[in-house]
Amino acid sequence: AAGRPAPRPKVKKEREQPRPAPDRRGAEERVRGKLTINNALDDDQRQRSLASLRRHQKRQKKQSSEARDPQAKISHEVILPEAITIQELASRMAERGVDVIKFLMAQGQMLKITDVIDADTAELVAEEFGHTVKRVSEADVEEGLIGEPDNEADLKPRAPIVTVMGHVDHGKTSLLDALRETNVVSGEAGGITQHIGAYQVHTNGHDITFIDTPGHEAFTAMRARGAKVTDLVILVVAADDGVKPQTVEAIDHAKAANVPIIVAINKIDKEGADPNRVRTELLQHEVVVESMSGDVLEVEVSATEKINLDKLLEAILLQAELMELKANPDRPAEGIVVEAKLERGRGPVGTVLVQRGTLKVSDIIVAGTAWGKVRALINDQGEQVKSAGPSVPVEVLGFDSAP
Repeated sequence: AAGRPAPRPKVKKEREQPRPAPDRRGAEERVRGKLTINNALDDDQRQRSLASLRRHQKRQKKQSSEARDPQAKISHEVILPEAITIQELASRMAERGVDVIKFLMAQGQMLKITDVIDADTAELVAEEFGHTVKRVSEADVEEGLIGEPDNEADLKPRAPIVTVMGHVDHGKTSLLDALRETNVVSGEAGGITQHIGAYQVHTNGHDITFIDTPGHEAFTAMRARGAKVTDLVILVVAADDGVKPQTVEAIDHAKAANVPIIVAINKIDKEGADPNRVRTELLQHEVVVESMSGDVLEVEVSATEKINLDKLLEAILLQAELMELKANPDRPAEGIVVEAKLERGRGPVGTVLVQRGTLKVSDIIVAGTAWGKVRALINDQGEQVKSAGPSVPVEVLGFDSAP
């Protein structure tokens, strides 16, 4: 076969090589994923569905949150004052402050954690979070600060605290000056004492503490406060002027505080003085003096001429003896601020009347929002002292702000 072409040599080509078998792992996985009777009964081959995994995660999350916050379901008794900050409220409820703010936002109140809310709003929040509420007033808080009552054996006699009250220009400050035998007050501007002052008078071996209250209508609230801290009220009435509206106010304050009254009929040396007119006018306000068969002591005095001042002091000591005034000096001091001012060079100064206990230098003292460490104690004579016991008025230096 000369005419036939020569056969080509056989050359192995890559394309002529057998193709590799297709990867069938995906198919095997699909087959393995099919639910068959064998798979359903075989624990090793069983797989959880996506919904089952989600339910499991939800349960785990709930259990972990309960483990983190075991107090979430505990109900607390929350004590609420008349006003409270959101932060303090959250702390008392053992709740997160942000949760309280979110609740208030839902109620339409956009507040910060440092904002103050009233007791009604705070009660609503506490009840919403599942807590019980106990409301307290500021008077209850003050009562809590006062502490435990004293034992009878610890009580010792103390000086009476006397408040001088009366109408403008009836001679209250002049009477105090005469009793102290020194002009401690420069004068009354326009008939108004500028500040409440507290002074101590020594007579016949006894001490008497006097508080001078302003006699003007603008100081009604201050005068009422003065009557609450006192043991006795000296009601100064001018013999030539009689009972005036502010005299009646003073009588009302004394009665409201349940404090005995001693009537000082002043200015008996003046022309037109009529002490009997004063006694009669006092009857209209249920103040019956001894000379008219009553139980209210009265003394006719003259501050300028120093007439019968010794009798007035005797009347005070007699009334105080009947009252058996006592206090425990051996305890932390408690008292009241009768005057506060800011003085250049000395800073905030408070005139404090100690009611029980003994106030000492370096004590921590709190009065309202003001507090501090006592740097110095100055008595009514301007002398520095180391301590002040019951019924003793002192100026206190060391407040962070005027109390």
